[in-house]
Amino acid sequence: MADIKFEITKQIAVLSESPKGWQKELNLISWNGREPKYDIRDWAPNHEKMGKGVTLSNEEMDKLVEVLSTLK
Repeated sequence: MADIKFEITKQIAVLSESPKGWQKELNLISWNGREPKYDIRDWAPNHEKMGKGVTLSNEEMDKLVEVLSTLK
């Protein structure tokens, strides 16, 4: 399996935390040196491990914010 490189360029929010200390976070992450994208996923303490998540472009994040604002 290829080595995946990432850099958390901006930590935006912790959305929740599990009893084991893993946190679901919203961050801006640069994957393999590319332009940072919005990313929602679970992280172990100190970001030493990550769970599955979803990565969104700026346009996708704008659409998500638009849709979520209609739900309340």
